[in-house]
Amino acid sequence: MSSIHPDTTLGYVRVAVSNVDESLIFYQNALGLQLRERAGNTAYLGAGADDIVVLEQATNAQLPAPATGLYHFAIRVPSRHALAQSLKNFIETKTPLGGFADHLVSEAIYLADPDGNGIEVYRDRPRNEWYDAHGKLTMATDPLDVRGLLGEVQGNGAGWQGMERGTQLGHMHLKVAQIAESKKFYCDVLGFDFVADYGPSAAFVSAGGYHHHIGMNTWESAGAPPPPPDTIGLRDFIVRLPNRAELDTVLGRVEHAGIAIEATHAGSLVRDPSQNGVVLMLAENT
Repeated sequence: MSSIHPDTTLGYVRVAVSNVDESLIFYQNALGLQLRERAGNTAYLGAGADDIVVLEQATNAQLPAPATGLYHFAIRVPSRHALAQSLKNFIETKTPLGGFADHLVSEAIYLADPDGNGIEVYRDRPRNEWYDAHGKLTMATDPLDVRGLLGEVQGNGAGWQGMERGTQLGHMHLKVAQIAESKKFYCDVLGFDFVADYGPSAAFVSAGGYHHHIGMNTWESAGAPPPPPDTIGLRDFIVRLPNRAELDTVLGRVEHAGIAIEATHAGSLVRDPSQNGVVLMLAENT
C-alpha cells in the first residue's frame, strides 16, 4: 500500500463548547485567534489566513464520562518568538496553564479552554534537528526552558496583536479505545506513516516525514465508548489532500475497508474505530 501523499496537511478542527460567546473571549483574548466569521452559534477563527478552529455550541453541555474524543488539538506557531509572545500573553491575561514540554522536535505549552477542551500551542525546531546521530527521528518529553523562551521577548513592550499569520493546526491528539485498531485505520486505511509508539498506550503517525500529524492514546479512554451526541468536545477535523487523484485513492481504501463515508459541506466524513470524525477534502487552490 502506498503512503498518503507527503503534502497532506491538516485544515481546521471543529470543537463543541457550552457557550460560544463566552468561549470567544478565551479564544480571542487569551489564545490570540481572530474571529473570521460568525453564523449563529458557530464561530470561525484563524490567524489571518485559513480557519484553524471552528466553535459550535453544544446542545448538551455535560462533560462526558470516560470516553474517546479529543485529547488536545495543537496549534503550531511559525517561530520561537511567536511562541514566546503567546506565553507572555498567557501570563498577562492570567490564563491557567496545564504544563510545558520540550519534545526535542518542538517546544510546547499546554492549556485548556473554559470547557476543558485540551489545547497545545507549539513551535517546531528545524527538521535537521529532529534526528539523532543514527538518523532516527527522536521525540521526548523533557522540561521546557521557560526562562529562555521568555527571553525571546524580554524588553519588548510592543502590544501583542494575536497569533501571527502562518499559524496553523499542526496536529491532533486523540483519545481512542484501542491502539492497534486505531493504527490500522490511520496507517493501513488512510495511509499515514507510522512514526513511533510511546509504550503500549500511545502512537504517532504522519505524512511526509513530519514528527506527527495525529497522536492517539488510551491513557484516559482504554475500552471507552464514544461520547454521547451533541456534548462538549471534538466534532471532527480536516485532513487535506493535495489533488483529486490522491483524495480518490484514500477514499477508495476507505470504501474497500467497508467504512461509511458521509458527504458534508466540507468534504467526506469518515470515522475512526473510536468514532472520532475525520473529514477528507481537497486542499484549496488545487
